[in-house]
Amino acid sequence: MVFQSWTAVVVGFCYVGLLFAVATWGDKLAGRRKNQRRPRPLIYALSLGVYCTSWTYFGSVGISSRTGYDFIPVYLGPILVFALAYPLISRIVMIAKTQNIASIADFISARYGKNEALGALVALIAVVGIVPYISIQLKALSFSLQTIMQNSTWSGFGSFPLPLTGDIALFVTLAMAVFAILFGTRHIDTTEHQDGMILAIAVESVVKVVAFVAVGLFVTYALAGGVSGLFETVQKDAAIHNVFNHAPDGGRWLSVTLVSAIAVLLLPRQFHVTVVENAHGSDVRRAAWLFPLYLVLINLFVAPIAIVGLQMLPGADPDTYVLALPVAAQSHFFTIVAFVGGVSAATAMVIVETIALAIMISNNIVVPLVLLRQGENNMFQQREGESRSTALVKIRRMSICLILFLAYLYYWLAGNAAALAQTGLISFAAIAQFAPSFFGGLYWRNGTARGAAAGIIAGFAVWAYTLLIPSFIDSGWLGTGLLQDGPFGIAALKPRQLLGIEFDPLTHGVLWSLLANIAGYAGVSALRPPNRIEALQAEAFLPDSRAGSGLTGFRLWRSSVTLGQVEDTVARYLGAEKTREAFDGMIRMRGLADDPAIEADVGILNFGEHLLASAIGPASSRLVMALLLERHAKGSRDAIQLLDDASSAIEHSRSVLQSAIDNVPQGIVVFDQAGALVSWNAAVKDVLALPAAMLKVGTRIDEFLVYVGTRTLEPEARRTSAIAARRSRLFAGEGHWRQRLVEPLCVVDIHSGKLPDGGIVVSFSDVTETVAAADALMLANETLELRVAERTAELTKLNGELAKAKAEADAANQGKTRFFAAASHDILQPLNAARLFTSTLVEGQQTADRTIVRNVDAALEAVEDI
Repeated sequence: MVFQSWTAVVVGFCYVGLLFAVATWGDKLAGRRKNQRRPRPLIYALSLGVYCTSWTYFGSVGISSRTGYDFIPVYLGPILVFALAYPLISRIVMIAKTQNIASIADFISARYGKNEALGALVALIAVVGIVPYISIQLKALSFSLQTIMQNSTWSGFGSFPLPLTGDIALFVTLAMAVFAILFGTRHIDTTEHQDGMILAIAVESVVKVVAFVAVGLFVTYALAGGVSGLFETVQKDAAIHNVFNHAPDGGRWLSVTLVSAIAVLLLPRQFHVTVVENAHGSDVRRAAWLFPLYLVLINLFVAPIAIVGLQMLPGADPDTYVLALPVAAQSHFFTIVAFVGGVSAATAMVIVETIALAIMISNNIVVPLVLLRQGENNMFQQREGESRSTALVKIRRMSICLILFLAYLYYWLAGNAAALAQTGLISFAAIAQFAPSFFGGLYWRNGTARGAAAGIIAGFAVWAYTLLIPSFIDSGWLGTGLLQDGPFGIAALKPRQLLGIEFDPLTHGVLWSLLANIAGYAGVSALRPPNRIEALQAEAFLPDSRAGSGLTGFRLWRSSVTLGQVEDTVARYLGAEKTREAFDGMIRMRGLADDPAIEADVGILNFGEHLLASAIGPASSRLVMALLLERHAKGSRDAIQLLDDASSAIEHSRSVLQSAIDNVPQGIVVFDQAGALVSWNAAVKDVLALPAAMLKVGTRIDEFLVYVGTRTLEPEARRTSAIAARRSRLFAGEGHWRQRLVEPLCVVDIHSGKLPDGGIVVSFSDVTETVAAADALMLANETLELRVAERTAELTKLNGELAKAKAEADAANQGKTRFFAAASHDILQPLNAARLFTSTLVEGQQTADRTIVRNVDAALEAVEDI
């Protein structure tokens, strides 16, 4: 069999076409069960495998070939995050669902007052930071095709020159652009779950791990002679032995572990699959062990492939070993397997990453700029009433093309000469600049938008100076004078030796950039307190947000904006049908009149803004609503103030409501439709003696049921089947049962009711005193019944004695009759003897009569006692 290079091209296109078919099928399947979000832990965990790109598939072997086991920290960070910090991930998911967040830029801008400038800054830096990362995917696919072409007998197809014979990277870039557009611009609602795409990404994760393990097994057992052969090779070859026997660089391991732990959450594609595409809260808990298991599995054969590659292919690029070894062994089957695995690793990353970045560019850069320049009513200069969704789709498609063009440009400027791993780590360090404002905003109430922007700009500037510019110098596009002498000959400002301190280049860049970032974030935030909207948004992101902000200083206001105008504005972006359906639900839930002319109150404005956020992000949606109000107010400042007042009013209402339910003696908890805790009152902790760790946003309803079940004397209450049955009853609105607890010693009544959005409210009432009173009454009744039974038995006994006495009297009368009969036969007895007998008989009769009377009197007295 002669291996033709066009075979790999055809297989690659067929494979991507199959993925598109899987995505289409997944979307149709999801459409049939609309609004039924079920757990899908396996698909969710596998979709997280998009973290493993061509860097993992090819680059990890390259790292191992150069520095032994230094590839491990890249995966150690994500393993630690998911194994130890999954409650934090669940909380982030809950916040994103509540705020209609669709990207990392949306998250950070929403936390700091829905600041559109901050969102644009995050989006811009994300694009700049991720472009090098995308470029290595182009490089991986390019050298995969080159490796196959150089070892095939084909260089053309007849006389027609395909793009493969020229610029392979350009051909790959164009193909990736087409695939990304086909996969990622079919939904205008960016928070709507793209089940088909996630299913396709999960399939790709399976393909690349199976392909890598298959190649690893082939290399280990067919080429190296098994595990023993690998050990023998390492022992015999001094160069290979030195690679795997050197002491690891502790500073580099620590810095790589840190940036990889940050990247697994904050990379745009990872945030998208982890947070935006999360369908059920329980999926995070399952992924806490499934995803680390996947990372371990895909790295099992990294070192064996590196060892065999160093032995068999001296002088070859180590990043190509995964594909080059099957080619060198002339195994057509494993060559195709390795090629498909590489295509899978690269395309999955490019598709999801470009989609995530395109959403950020559209929502946080283009839409706000157009709105500010042209106004909402003239946006894109469309006709009145025409939907903006088509324009948004065009923006995202153009953004995908722009991103891939920049990646292609970087590939030729620097990426073509750089190692996959080094380029990937540069991108990781760039994304790490979001960490202080992201995680700080989750715990620090006083962080501000200015502080976040200052920190990100400072950190990004240091990153570019210490890592990005040196990468161009290493590629030969810039002179080496800056690295050797520093700017203007100032040695203390050398990019890789700031202040004369020298570390590993990556460690040096990460350390200085994060220090500058944290200093800028904390320092600028401390200069002034958060403004009104920043303080309001902080309450939604902090762990104790359920308690309300206590902001009561809002003013009542009126405007001539109507319900119909708000609905029309939203419909231009989401479409009339979907918008009408959403507003119908809101109107029914609030009991409003379905009249477009009624005045839009703060609730309607907030609902419209929240709905818009699903299409254009929180910052842009706030700007759209402000522009709508601007036409009915004095100016944009008044419009923004109206929105802030609306948010304050709503927050105040929530605070009042929370205070009210906190004064209710029953414990009350609210779960969303996915079974995650969203609100509670203070009494629930006292009623159930709950630990503080359970009262947090995102706690699963199963945890409550398990906690209650383990504190009863009923074994069946702790069984999984019983917990599932009770959960189903609660969500059906039929939950009502009484539970006796031994810790605390009490009896609890449990009730549930359904909410309009599919969630439930559950109440826990302490009925110990009521049950105790009922038990006391029952005991008294049982005691009375026992005494009545005893008296009845005594009466029965007395009746028996009375019957016996009567029987004795009857016997006496019968004896007298017999005596007279005998006396009639003995008439000849002496008269004196007859008189004596008669006297005796009369006395006996009197005695018997007195006995009967006494017995009857005793019986009557007994009856009276009863």
